[in-house]
Amino acid sequence: MRQITFDIETKNLFSDVGSNDPAALDLSVICIHDSADNSLKSFLEPELKNLWPILEQADMFITWNGDHFDIPLLNKYYPGDLTKIKSLDLMKEVQTSLGRRLKLDSVAEATLGQNKSGHGLDAIQWWQNGEINKLIHYCKEDVRLTRDLYDYALSKGHLKYKDLGNLKEIKLNTSEWEVPVASVMTYTLPF
Repeated sequence: MRQITFDIETKNLFSDVGSNDPAALDLSVICIHDSADNSLKSFLEPELKNLWPILEQADMFITWNGDHFDIPLLNKYYPGDLTKIKSLDLMKEVQTSLGRRLKLDSVAEATLGQNKSGHGLDAIQWWQNGEINKLIHYCKEDVRLTRDLYDYALSKGHLKYKDLGNLKEIKLNTSEWEVPVASVMTYTLPF
């Protein structure tokens, strides 16, 4: 099963575009982990044409808040519909089990003992300052954390978080995570 774990950073904020719709924002970079070759790659907006064939060969997307944010934003650039590809949003899985949303940083720290390398506002500042290498590094680290959390949850059946200083487990039903779904039509690959 080919899995693409990804994260997107933007050039702007919701307050800049006067909307809460992720598709109103502008993508600065998307970083991916491709399970086919265990690689981390980045794509700036002009390079998205090179990303589409990779995504179209995926059996599943893995994200943190991707169903709400990353996929709708990326879909505005894609000529087809990325929602047709199976998606596993780890934040949604946590919310379903726990009853509330948690930040990637807090779950990664409690589960893996690792923190994010920055914040979303830093990423926008790096973009505006032309510090593209810092931006890409930050985005790739978020992808790595998301992938590591996925692997941990798949093997252990839970993730962790801290509640008032106490470490707690979030039980997750991972039994359907890697069940393939029917192929979808592609839009940029030659037929």
